[in-house]
Amino acid sequence: MTVGGAIRLPAGVRDYLPRAAARRRAIIERLLGAFEAWGYARIIAPAFEYADVLERGLGGDARRAAVRFVEPQTGEVVALRPDITPQVARMVATRMRDVGGPIRLCYEGAVTRLEAGPRGQRELLQAGVELIGVPSPEGDAEVLGVAAAALASMRVDDVRLDIGHAAIARAALDGVRDPDRHAALVSALAKKDRRGVEDAARGLPAARRAFVAALPRLYGAPEEVLAAARKLPAPAAVRRALATIERVLDLARDRMDGDLHRRVTVDLGDVRGFDYYTGLRFSGYADGVGDAVLRGGRYDELLAAYGHRAPATGFAVDVEAIADTERAAGLAPPPGPPVVAIAAPVARRTVALRVAAALRARGVRAAVDVGAGGPVAALAAYAARIGAAAAVAVDARGGAAVVRAGASRAACTLSAAQVRAAAAGRIDALVEALGFAREGV
Repeated sequence: MTVGGAIRLPAGVRDYLPRAAARRRAIIERLLGAFEAWGYARIIAPAFEYADVLERGLGGDARRAAVRFVEPQTGEVVALRPDITPQVARMVATRMRDVGGPIRLCYEGAVTRLEAGPRGQRELLQAGVELIGVPSPEGDAEVLGVAAAALASMRVDDVRLDIGHAAIARAALDGVRDPDRHAALVSALAKKDRRGVEDAARGLPAARRAFVAALPRLYGAPEEVLAAARKLPAPAAVRRALATIERVLDLARDRMDGDLHRRVTVDLGDVRGFDYYTGLRFSGYADGVGDAVLRGGRYDELLAAYGHRAPATGFAVDVEAIADTERAAGLAPPPGPPVVAIAAPVARRTVALRVAAALRARGVRAAVDVGAGGPVAALAAYAARIGAAAAVAVDARGGAAVVRAGASRAACTLSAAQVRAAAAGRIDALVEALGFAREGV
């Protein structure tokens, strides 16, 4: 019974039906497999926490994006997580601080944000890693290697990493006291709007103005960009940042595929996360998607907010963005284990259930509908709608018709003796009839 109007979902969230869910679960499992191959252990974090605890580790934008509500039993304010990294920082600071060495963790889950993202979403599926206890440059080089492995797990060829450093954006914005001018400069730098940057930089000292005005052009191949940047009148913090980028790229050479390393770009005008990251920051891109599919960087001050100072870096992958990339490339979701729909009259319930159990023991997923019947073509159409590869219709005499999903007639029939054999675990004839033998079932 419907109460209170139309059945609907809140703006920015969606259902994932089997085919869409299968695509995203496959993406997540590939990513987690890549992370685990580098020694990162899976963790699970709660979907919401006390707001005051979670917000210790959130930047200004994420804090404003948190969805809050009052927990009925305690009356305290809790928040749905807009980011998983602060939760990892809390776990490490409060429960893993005595590990005595680097901590490598990975995760997957949904984050919820008050403001819709680039695809109108407020609930995003993510998978990511956090490396705690390894300072720059070695830690940055390792995480770039893991990010490269994450991009390589995608089923598209045209991927690349883009690298910058938070200290450069902070140096550009340092001394801009007027809030409106500060916001205008951040916006212009984010858009690489040269005229806007020049306008917003008026009033800065000449050397600082020249440095800021050059940032929108400092994008591209690392050697060229770093060489151009070193010719500018930049503060010492910027020169240290340039040296860090160069050193990390050199160390990453042995940690990622050579082709991907040659496609790395440097963007010194990127202001994203300048108030959150403390060092190297990076993004991953794939052909067919306008926004980044992967974002991360160094955040050496985050764990201190939870009482344990330690260097840290990591990144999160936007699973939906990868799904968009696959669709743009015309890639279907990867096939899972075969599924068989079994229909049987009530009198043949036991044999149908035993056949299903024997199939499951061989790695075939099987669903049984007792009391189902009707034309073979209707069963085949039903199998296609639920994503099954084939259907088995057990008849009242104990024999069975085997039909491929979507077919109009049975591919073959099995005798009652063959069905009884399958029920006893001898299913080679059934597997052959289903066409699974060549798939190694």
